[in-house]
Formats: sequence, C-alpha cells, structure tokens
Amino acid sequence: MKILDKYVAKNFLVGYAIAFCVLIGLRIIIDLFVNIDEFTEHADLSALDVLQNIFVFYGLNSTLYFRDFAGMITVVAAAFSLGKMVRMNELVAVMASGVSLKRVIGPILGLAVLFAGLLVIDQEVLIPVLSDRLTRSQDDIPGEGSYGVWFIADAKGSLICSLRFDVKTSTLHQPTIITRKETEQPGIWRVTGRISADTAVYDAQAGQWNLTQGRFIGRDSQQSPQPVASYESDITPKDILLRRTSRYKSLLGSWQLAALAEQRTKIKDLAQLYSQKHFRLTDPIINLVMLMVSLPILVVRDPRSMKSAIMISFALTAGCFVTTFVCKMLAAEVVFDRVMPELWAWLPVFVFLPIAFIEIDAMKT
Repeated sequence: MKILDKYVAKNFLVGYAIAFCVLIGLRIIIDLFVNIDEFTEHADLSALDVLQNIFVFYGLNSTLYFRDFAGMITVVAAAFSLGKMVRMNELVAVMASGVSLKRVIGPILGLAVLFAGLLVIDQEVLIPVLSDRLTRSQDDIPGEGSYGVWFIADAKGSLICSLRFDVKTSTLHQPTIITRKETEQPGIWRVTGRISADTAVYDAQAGQWNLTQGRFIGRDSQQSPQPVASYESDITPKDILLRRTSRYKSLLGSWQLAALAEQRTKIKDLAQLYSQKHFRLTDPIINLVMLMVSLPILVVRDPRSMKSAIMISFALTAGCFVTTFVCKMLAAEVVFDRVMPELWAWLPVFVFLPIAFIEIDAMKT
C-alpha cells in the first residue's frame, strides 16, 4: 500500500468513526429523550439498575441502528475525509503529481466494501442471535415479564395460544394448541383437534413442550379426551418472544427466512419473506451505490465549491435512501395487480447504479 493510499484510508477511517458516533449517538439520544419515562416506570428499581437497563437496551439496539444507518455513515465519512483534503488543497497537489483522482477514491471504495461485509455480519449473525432481546420495549426488565401468545404457527401448521407466557420460567399458562393438517390445496388447512393443558414448560434437549394435565380432543367431539404428556414443536421460548412484534422477520437470518418460506402461508406473508431475502442481498449493494453516487461529486479541486458539492452529494444520497425506503414499503403490497417483492428490492440498484457509473466516468481527473 502506497503512502497516498494509507493517508486517504486513515482520513476515511477517522471520518467513519466520527460519523458512526454522531449518527448512532444522535439516534440514541433522541429515543432516550422521548422514552426516558418508560425506563423509570418500575419504582422498585434503583438508579443504578435503571442506568444499567438503559445501557444494555441501547447497547443491543445499536446493532439495529448500524444496520439502518450503515450507508449514510459511509457517505458522511467520505465527505469528511475528502472535504479535509480539498480544504488543504491536497487534491490539487495530487493531480499536479500526475495521479488520477479516480486513483484517490480507490482506498475509500475498498474500505466501503469491508464495511459492507460488517453490515452483512451484523444482519446475518449478530441480530439473529440477539433477536429475542431486541424485541423488548423500554419499560421491560430483561429476563422478566409475561405476555399473551396468540396463534403462533409452527412447522407442522399447529397454532399455539396461551393466556400468559412467563419469560423467566419459559412457561405457557393454560395453553391451547390447535392441531391442523394441510389439504390438497396449498395454504388451506383442516383442523384435526386441539390440545389443552394447565401449563407447558419447554425442554430444550428434547425439543418439546412438557405438558401438565395435557389432553387432546379430536375433531369429533364424541371422542373422549386423550392424555398427552408433551408436544414436539420447533417453536421455542425465544421464538415466542420474537414473534410478539410485527417486524420479527427483519430480525431473522437468511436461513431462518428460507425455513419460514418453506412453510406454506398467506401470499402477503410470503411476499414479506421474499422481500426480506432479496433486500438482504441488495442492502449492501445499495450502500455501495450511495457512496459511488456521492464520491465523484465530492472530488472537487476548488475549496469554494465544496459546500455545494456536499449538498448535491447528500441530496442524491437522500434520494437513494428514500427510494429504498419506499420500495421496502411497497415490496409486500399489490401494485399493478401483482405482488412483486423481487422487483422492488432490486429497483434502487437498477436506478442508481447506472447513475454512479456515469458520474465516475465523467469525473474530471
């Protein structure tokens, strides 16, 4: 690596660290300002416990904030590093030495690819592992609480319900499991009976729920209830916590989305799964495209043009960001009488990637 590459890379890394702290910190401060009263709802908690709860909550949710702001952080870091070089007239010196400005932005693009890899690791490894802890709200105490469970479908098509799920003991109180069997028509299920019990405790080693006073009542009400000691299911206590929120699909890894897609479900649910799978591929690409769109504009020789260049760069980046956001909203909706999650996931790439190549090709170096 040449001295110029090291210098540009160092400036970009410093800018990335600053942009990360500013954007993620601003996101945390705004949320804390709005929800500070939620953390103090429990009067029995000491000030130290409240501070620890705040630290743990935002420490875990920083993985989500990084996923959402990764592309913007990269663009801000590039603007910071190149702005410094323009202000010090260093790009003019680089051009005078015969080095192309396209060569200057090479280290930035290389580091951006590495940070895109960090985004993939964050989305595919960290977030799925922490998914159950990322669903809790500000007023929840980690490892405690109880929630109602309503019609969670497992891999066999059964629907699990419970009046109360105790997080600390991983116990379903008065659970009801509606057993179903898929008919010849895809997506159409036939109820075969229901399982009722006083409690159900999950056994991780056996992969089943151990039932207390469990009994199975078949579809034919004339049959007497049959005792049931356990129920095997792929639904774990972690899955119950995860599926409490409507955005749980965004917290799953690609392999988990693929497993869910194999279960025959509603068209809209399938569209959401497929859109999540495709956006997992396009999100890192879109982040790189946003950087490629902004870099040629930021590379200017006159310091007086830097302010307008930054404004134009951020406008194009914001346009790409907003377009991606709108596409994510429309991915699972019926548009033009069709549901097209694949098209909406790749549309921002098709629109802004040619713009990036045109801008790079038109750079005056």
